[in-house]
Amino acid sequence: MRIVCLVKNKQPLGATIKRHELTGDITVARVIHGGLADRSGLLYAGDKLVEVNGVPVEGLEPEQVIHILALSQGTIMFKLIPVSDRPVSNQTTLYVRAMADYWPLQDPAIPCADAGLPFKKGDILQIVDQNDALWWQARKVSDLSACAGLIPSNHLLKRKQREFWWSQPFQPHTCLKSTILSTVEEEDDMQIDEKCVETEELKEEEEEFSGSGQQVFITGFRRSMRLCRRKARNSHLPCYARCPGGCFSAVAAPYEEVVRYQRLPGDRNRLIVLVGPSGVGVNELRRRLIGINPHHFQSAVPHTTRPQKSYEVNGREYHYVPKETFENMVYSHRMLEYGEYKGNLYGTSIDAVRAVLDAGKICIVDLEPQSIQLARTHELKPYIIFIKPSSMSGMKQSRKNARMITDYYVNMKFKEEDLQEMEESAKKMETQFGQFFDHVIVNDNLQEACMQLLTAVRRAQDEPQWVPATWICSENQP
Repeated sequence: MRIVCLVKNKQPLGATIKRHELTGDITVARVIHGGLADRSGLLYAGDKLVEVNGVPVEGLEPEQVIHILALSQGTIMFKLIPVSDRPVSNQTTLYVRAMADYWPLQDPAIPCADAGLPFKKGDILQIVDQNDALWWQARKVSDLSACAGLIPSNHLLKRKQREFWWSQPFQPHTCLKSTILSTVEEEDDMQIDEKCVETEELKEEEEEFSGSGQQVFITGFRRSMRLCRRKARNSHLPCYARCPGGCFSAVAAPYEEVVRYQRLPGDRNRLIVLVGPSGVGVNELRRRLIGINPHHFQSAVPHTTRPQKSYEVNGREYHYVPKETFENMVYSHRMLEYGEYKGNLYGTSIDAVRAVLDAGKICIVDLEPQSIQLARTHELKPYIIFIKPSSMSGMKQSRKNARMITDYYVNMKFKEEDLQEMEESAKKMETQFGQFFDHVIVNDNLQEACMQLLTAVRRAQDEPQWVPATWICSENQP
């Protein structure tokens, strides 16, 4: 028998209790890492409670004991029988990125909802205890001084995802749909869906910047290239790209192990990927960023199957390749994304991105969110920035003089339904792909957003960032 006294303050006790299935004894179920009980070193999982503040607990339900503890103030005195074999902790701290949301108050299976740790997809968690096969203990990296909380283990959360998916009404599997390439000319909704925001249309002759007395040509801003992207062919994309909320999410790992990565001076720059809904200004921000220092920032030169014009140079505006070559690049997974416009194929290749990085420059690309996973490799180490629209009133103000570009119209003003569509599209992107976003910028002012973008890009190259552990492990393998 042992007597343990703990001084209760405003923070929780940091321990849970349960009734033993066979004996009916009230025992300590678990001690929460970093809580009062854990810091005292006096309570252990498996200890049998005999009295709490002089009140015998024999015959009481766990809820009744919790009520006694809740009413206790100041010093709490436990009379207990210590567990014979105290658990030995040899845990290795693990850091993970949450790939799904979790709300303990909505989970009827959690042993103690008040001890649960809520998190959102994209949050970085420090796993401090994995002794329980079903319930781990973790805390958010943004608040490491806080007491740990309970989260579902990788196995349990994956099981919950599967159960949720199987409980949903059957929907035809988009992975099994026809692989026929839809052309922009055949799609009537193209005229509604395809929009790019510009302060002014970028003419062919405006694709040069003056810098240090030299003309610097920039690529990847042609109207045809931009308009093909939203109707990109996805028949060869992996399941996670085509069914982000479907079958893949039911079997994907709910946590992604991450480590801190610091780029060394001799390392290649990280790829910068901009993502955002049509009309939010991703293309304009990319153009402005490159304009700040075109010798340092550069876009990847796209590939196309369309004929080369007399004034164009192969490898400058585009890499002009035969259709067979283009399709071989697609089948060999060398295209980050691709699409068709007026019978011609356009796409951004991994080789083109690699060429910019090998030249010691920072490559800036904007991708559709479905292509994010294809870019997330240890070679490119992409830093993904989500460009988010401001409030509806803010968009109306900031886009008074802006124009959108569609297949039929070049200088058409934004309508309210266009702004609503942009807002809804941004929400869908965050819901489906928010776990991959390293940084978020709200574009309510182009100049301010561009400065924020410049700062974020510099931090991505110069400051430690969380990256998937597989990126670093892949580099260290012989």
